[in-house]
Amino acid sequence: MKKIAILGSTGSIGTQALQVIQQHPNTLKATALTAGNNYKLLIEQAKTFLPEYVVINQEHYVTVKDALKKLPICVLSGREGLLEVVTLESVEVVLTALVGFSGLEPTIQAIKHKKNIALANKETLVVAGELITKLCQIHDVQLLPVDSEHSAIFQCLVGEPDKSIEKIYLTASGGPFRGKKKQDLTHITPQQALKHPNWSMGAKITIDSATLMNKGLEVIEAKWLFHLLPQQIEVVVHPQSIIHSMVQFNDGSMKAQMGLPDMKLPIQYALSYPQRWHNDFTRLNFLDYPSLTFELPDTDTFSCLSMAIEAMKAGGNMPCVLNAANEVAVHAFLHQKIGFLQIPELIDRAMSQMPYISHPSVEDLLHTDETTRMQVETWI
Repeated sequence: MKKIAILGSTGSIGTQALQVIQQHPNTLKATALTAGNNYKLLIEQAKTFLPEYVVINQEHYVTVKDALKKLPICVLSGREGLLEVVTLESVEVVLTALVGFSGLEPTIQAIKHKKNIALANKETLVVAGELITKLCQIHDVQLLPVDSEHSAIFQCLVGEPDKSIEKIYLTASGGPFRGKKKQDLTHITPQQALKHPNWSMGAKITIDSATLMNKGLEVIEAKWLFHLLPQQIEVVVHPQSIIHSMVQFNDGSMKAQMGLPDMKLPIQYALSYPQRWHNDFTRLNFLDYPSLTFELPDTDTFSCLSMAIEAMKAGGNMPCVLNAANEVAVHAFLHQKIGFLQIPELIDRAMSQMPYISHPSVEDLLHTDETTRMQVETWI
């Protein structure tokens, strides 16, 4: 029985991870579940899966504790509770499905306690890729990608010799505004941007997909996951979202990992690796997709992608600046404080004005994140 702590169990990845656990009740156990504000769903999950621990924010702690008082479940709260459950002796794998920068600290804590990481929080590697990969080496921890694109690359590399990669291709759907130009995006509403053509995801990542920032963050994540140079990573728009990513090897051959756009598949692979487990998820029928097409991304219209690549090349704390500015800008857009096109404008301004640190410590990154957020808030 592999025991899992799910950080962010009420979000899109967390709820799908629990569906995977339901498929494999004899091999997977949800030992700890954590949530931020969605206490009602957390209570339902706790009653269904009977974890040893749940964590909720302080505001809803008493409500959750009261609701679960007749069950053998320990209820913890806030940051301290989050940091405690990732160190539990009974936990073998920590699935980090928290949104944004909040995933960094508990992931570091889990690695230091030798927990294998199923990583759905790409911002952890975006902000602190060098620190995280070094910690994994020091503590002999596996970093298993959950993002569909990185899972695809990971699967393509199983059994391949080290240093055999010539290039990787991260595929992007293009989001809901593929083919649009800047003048078409002036009056975009959050409701329009949240209508992704292929994937069902949380609000923040869906907006990131619409701006192509999500793909930019994935480029940075891929650099650290697979030890690549910037010139070894290319983005290609693939509207059907059937090929999840590809690897080109040094002999010229290529591998592609394919499947329906369903996050349960990469979640299960991260939890079952190195095995493949049977499930009853819907299978891909090629006749439903007689044409698979590819095109270059439009980085003039969707400049977030090019800014992310620029941040990756700059290194240091620049990806942290990029990520913090993006999180604040996306939140402001979702609350109708700014327009869609102001998201990249705010990120660009932050990258040009925030102080650069070439070799940041964790403390430097925490300070960069905080000061960038405050500065972007003042601009808004």
